Amino acid sequence: MTATIEAADLERATLDKAASENFPVAPFFLPRAWRDDLMAVYGFARLVDDIGDGDLAPGGADARLLGVSAAAAEDRLVLLDAFEADLRRVFGGTPRHPLLRRLQPTVRRRGLTPEPFLGLIAANRQDQLVARYETYDDLLAYCELSANPVGRLVLAVTGTATPERIRLSDAICTALQIVEHLQDVAEDLGRDRIYLPAEDMKRFHVQEADLAAKTAGASVRALVAYEAQRARDLLNEGAPLVGSVHGRLKLLLAGFVAGGRAAIRAIAAAEYDVLPGPPRPGKVQLLREAGVILRGEG
Repeated sequence: MTATIEAADLERATLDKAASENFPVAPFFLPRAWRDDLMAVYGFARLVDDIGDGDLAPGGADARLLGVSAAAAEDRLVLLDAFEADLRRVFGGTPRHPLLRRLQPTVRRRGLTPEPFLGLIAANRQDQLVARYETYDDLLAYCELSANPVGRLVLAVTGTATPERIRLSDAICTALQIVEHLQDVAEDLGRDRIYLPAEDMKRFHVQEADLAAKTAGASVRALVAYEAQRARDLLNEGAPLVGSVHGRLKLLLAGFVAGGRAAIRAIAAAEYDVLPGPPRPGKVQLLREAGVILRGEG
């Protein structure tokens, strides 16, 4: 009985994190069936990120649920391997972790495939092994694992996936990942990770030590502005996805694009100084951006 309560508490604590995400996970205006399935997908994505970032709830309950010994409970790669094994049970067996048991009906109902879930695990495994990215193309390859599967899952859950929509979704998701990296430069550095391409840092004469300052100098600001423009271009490339769908899904996708654009505006309003903390847009700015997108003006 205690184990059941513990598992339920872990599941609830992870799902409750949806309220603090940058972008709406399963907003109220979506059909209930979509909300339930998107929350199940979110639970998976949030937990795998928590494993990769070392942000699991204290006490080792997740490790126990995944069959990992107490001695190995701090080894993120071991946990990710165990999580992948439990994911595979979703597609042929009975998963151990409650968040994966929650995911199983969604997978069956929506005909989801393992690939996007495996991509998210692979991204977090890469985070344990790769802390720097030499080129922008290297970063894009990482985003293909860490971000693009999320958009593909949204399209799959809503039954709207086509090759062209997937292409547009990938552009949006990569842009949102880059924006998040820009907001979190200081936090990522604290984890000994830098997602600013080394070739760009060299081009703008930015040293790693410059990223540890309390405020950004001119070179860092110029670099952040350069990467923000790349993200803006990707958002613009992907924005036609919003016009390709209808109804409530259109509102959801407009919210994603608007969230990215509003975040970039917040970064610009901070004069590209992201080092004191993540620049965040206000709700008014977010709604304004969404209105522009829905009116087809941008």
